[in-house]
Parts: sequence; C-alpha cells; structure tokens
Amino acid sequence: MKRSPFLRSLRHPNYRLFFIGQAISLIGTWMTQVATAWLVYRLTGSALLLGVVGFSSQIASVLVAPLAGVLSDRGGHRRILVVTQILSALQSLALAVLALSGTVRVGQIIALSVVQGIINSFDIPTRQAFLVEMVGDRADLGNAIALNSSVFNGARLLGPCLAGFVIAAGGEGICFLIDSVSYLAVIATLLMMRLRPHSHHPPGRRLFREMGEGFAYAMGFLPIRALLLLVAFSSLVAMPYGVLLPAVAKETLHGGPSTFGFLTGMSGLGALIGSLYLASRQSVRGLIRLTAMASGVFGVALMLFAAARVLWAALLILFVIGFSMLVQMAASNTVLQTLVEDDKRGRVMSLYLMAFMGLVPWGSLLAGFLATRIGLGRTLFLEGAACLAGALVFARQLPRLRSLVRPIYVRMGIILPEVTHP
Repeated sequence: MKRSPFLRSLRHPNYRLFFIGQAISLIGTWMTQVATAWLVYRLTGSALLLGVVGFSSQIASVLVAPLAGVLSDRGGHRRILVVTQILSALQSLALAVLALSGTVRVGQIIALSVVQGIINSFDIPTRQAFLVEMVGDRADLGNAIALNSSVFNGARLLGPCLAGFVIAAGGEGICFLIDSVSYLAVIATLLMMRLRPHSHHPPGRRLFREMGEGFAYAMGFLPIRALLLLVAFSSLVAMPYGVLLPAVAKETLHGGPSTFGFLTGMSGLGALIGSLYLASRQSVRGLIRLTAMASGVFGVALMLFAAARVLWAALLILFVIGFSMLVQMAASNTVLQTLVEDDKRGRVMSLYLMAFMGLVPWGSLLAGFLATRIGLGRTLFLEGAACLAGALVFARQLPRLRSLVRPIYVRMGIILPEVTHP
C-alpha cells in the first residue's frame, strides 16, 4: 500500500477500516436493491410501480438532505454514521420479516423505502464529509473517493448476481435478512476507529441561515454550479434506466430473476472498472473534461441499449453504461470535494446528493409512465438522447470552467503555473 499509488489511501488506518466494513455491507445493500425491485414486479407486473418505489426511496433526498448537510458540517460524523447504520439494519430486518412471513404488500415496501431514503439523506453527505477526516491527507482524497466507488461497484457486481440465485432458491426475504446482518460490519469498523479530536461547528446559528449560505456558496461559483447541474440533469433523464431493467429482463429478453441479476451485475462491472480507472489516476487534472466525455458516452450507450434484443448485446452495452455513468459521477464528486471549502463540505455534498439522487425519483416516475405509454425501447432512447444533449451543453462551458479552476489548483499545488488544462 505504501508503494502502490492505486491503493495509497488505504495506508490510513481509519479509512482502511471503513473500506473493509463497506466491502461487506454493500453486498447486502445491492442484494436488497435487486430483491426489492424483483419483489415489486413479481407482485404487480407493473413498470409504473417500479418507478413509484424508486421515487419513494429517493424523494427524501430533496426534502431532508439540506438539513443533513448542515448537521454534517457541525461535526460528529462517526456518531451520525453509527446511528444511520443501525436504522438501516432495522429497516432491512422489517422487510425480511414481512417477506418471509408472506404478508408483504406493495404499500409496505413503499413506506419502508421512504424510511430508507430519509436515513440515506443523513448518511451520504456525512459519509462524504467524513472521508477527509479519515484520510487526513488531501492529496489522497481523490484516490479514497475512487476506491470508495470501487468497493461500491464491486458490491454492485457481486450483490445482484448473488441476489438472483438467492431469490430463485429461497425468495426475496433471505436477501433482506442478509442485508440486515451485513450492517454490523460497518458499525464495528466505525467503533474501532481512532479519530483525532474534531472541532465542532457551533450549533447556535439558525439552520435555515446555514442552508442558505451553503446554497449561495455552491451556486455562486460556476464550476461547482455547472457540475451540480450536469449531475442533476443526468440523474433526472438517464439514471432512472435502472428501474426499467426488471421489465427489460422479462419482456424484452424473456428472462427471469437471474437475467435481471446479470443485467444489473454487468452494469456494476462496468462501474467497477470505471472506478478502478479513476483510482489509478495520479491527479485530478483533466477530470472536468473527462466528466463531459463520460456523460456523452452514457447518453449514446443508452440509445444503443434501447435497440438491444439479445442478452449478449444488452450485457455489453450495460458494461459501457455502468463505466461511463460511474466516471461521470465519481469525477464530479472528486472535483467538487477538491474545490469546496472544508467548513461548507457537508452542505455542498448534500446538494450533490440532491442532484445525484434527489431527481432520480422524478425521473423514475417519468420513465415508468413513459414505458407504459410509448414502450420500453422508446423510453430508453429518449433518456439517452437527453443525456447526450446535456453533455454537449456542459462541454461548451469547458474553457470558462478551466480558467476558473486553474488558479485554485495552482494554489493547492495540484498543477504548476505553466500548465494550462486543469
């Protein structure tokens, strides 16, 4: 780890513990994601209700994330994360009890999805802000973010494949039970960390004033604003393709839960390779341009996926979709965390959460509605075309973005004064 630039952030003991706990827990998380989608489609046969469940699980990101960002900036990251992991374990256990007892209903799934969305609204921005505290050295921050994405997408590859076999053998409830137990790994590693005393933000100021300050800061600087808007647009028009995969597996490819697991897993494999590629990079230089390119490839791949009618072609295209989507989102995350001031990190990352996840519910509803009206293929094609258009608009701003980011990178020592392309 000391010699390998690819694993350099793992030399920090606290981050290494966090990495191990995440590697275990996220497999269970992805098993639950796949099992929930398949359970809903098995109970209802409705693409629209798949969109409704996706909406309910993520709508809290819009409503609660700004508050979560303020609390994150006030400190106590580990305490917040321990609480969110305990609550997530209980939520998955409730799903397991309902599914295994045969009493589960779609309304209950929707309600528990809302609960998990609220938990995630506090968990994700706090987790992002906690990275700096665990790693310590800002030079390793980009690598830590990329490795985080690697373990997330490694689980995204393994979890859905395991879920497909577990569902076929024992039902969705076993997946939920495995997920509930897996949260114990994260809780244990969080409690094992040895952290330096952290200066807490004074809690006497008004929450809404602090929210407003964070929003004004993010929207007042073009590079942060442009990245957030691109992430938000992609999340609205392109990322909801995932809620349609159960319908694609069954109706277009004439498969079952294993086919659905393979589709999700191949997208996860592409994302894993994308995160490994980002982890191998030595610097954040070029990431803004890479974000624009990845967004464009994401859109084109979705348009091609709309025409796929055989499994091997769908799997190959989903690999590209997973790769490009991960590179766009993780590169945006890395640039944002590099640019943002430490005392506003939680609030800016809560805005990132809103952009990344908060608009996906509305896109999920729209995708489910369009799929029932114009068909799966046309819906996926429109999603890809819109994503490509957004990438082209962002690309037109690249010269201005570079000129604004370059002085910050020079001041940080990331690039030399004579380098012209951040």
